[in-house]
Amino acid sequence: MSLTDRIPYQAIVDRPRLQLPNGKRLAVWLILNVEEWRIENPMPRTVLPPPMGQPLLPDVPNWSWHEYGMRSGFWRQWKALTDRKIPATLAINGHVCAAYPRVAQAALDAGWEFMGHGFLQGPMHKLSDQEGAIRDAVEMITKFTGKAPRSWESPGLTETAETLDLLRKYGIEYVADWVIDDLPQDVDTPHGQITTIPYTVETNDITVHALQGHVSEEFLIRGRDQFDRLYAEGGENARVMAISIHPYITGVPHRIKYLEALLDHVGAHDGAVWMTASEIGDWYRGEMSRIAKG
Repeated sequence: MSLTDRIPYQAIVDRPRLQLPNGKRLAVWLILNVEEWRIENPMPRTVLPPPMGQPLLPDVPNWSWHEYGMRSGFWRQWKALTDRKIPATLAINGHVCAAYPRVAQAALDAGWEFMGHGFLQGPMHKLSDQEGAIRDAVEMITKFTGKAPRSWESPGLTETAETLDLLRKYGIEYVADWVIDDLPQDVDTPHGQITTIPYTVETNDITVHALQGHVSEEFLIRGRDQFDRLYAEGGENARVMAISIHPYITGVPHRIKYLEALLDHVGAHDGAVWMTASEIGDWYRGEMSRIAKG
């Protein structure tokens, strides 16, 4: 069975009416991605083209671009989120717990949900042992936090035909790789169901700034417009919105105020509720159980 056959088409207008807690209409989750880029390897993403078009290793400027985020940018985002008491989801490479324990500890102390994000940053297709990398990431996060991760976002949202089955095998219940809808959807695996959580490649600072090269304000404009329409639609049926950020992108000085403004825009609406990945997944499963019982 192909991957698309495992995730059958569902029209949003045909989905059953779901009720968010306390009469809310829109669940918003904030994903802060923290990654480890190894300087001896080609960079997962670059901001500065190599001299004369020839990639060079070590790639000091592009490695440093990302490293700035882990040293400085993360702390601006951490302050923006903790000042507003937003329950963030930390999409974390498992080895970040060892390579950047100061970052991981700050997220743990803030009470954020740790979401598996691979072991090191790189596509799942390039792993010589995908199962081992998933296992190692789950084990390292579990050891650091004392709690096994329940959610997962693959690096670059990459998956092979085996990824969903392996994730469920190692205890993952919720996955953010499938940006197919504004509501979750269940997928069968040999180890039980895994549920997609609406993620985004649009209200994602990588797309807005690193790929499309928009001015700093665009993240606020796009995020605000996305929120406003989903908030209006939430009057008919619940909706889920994702905001995905990276320390080296919206954690930089010339962009952080636009992220803060977007957070404040969401927070100013009584019908919106901040949730984490697993909170959204648990809510959805609870609602589907309620509906099934009639």
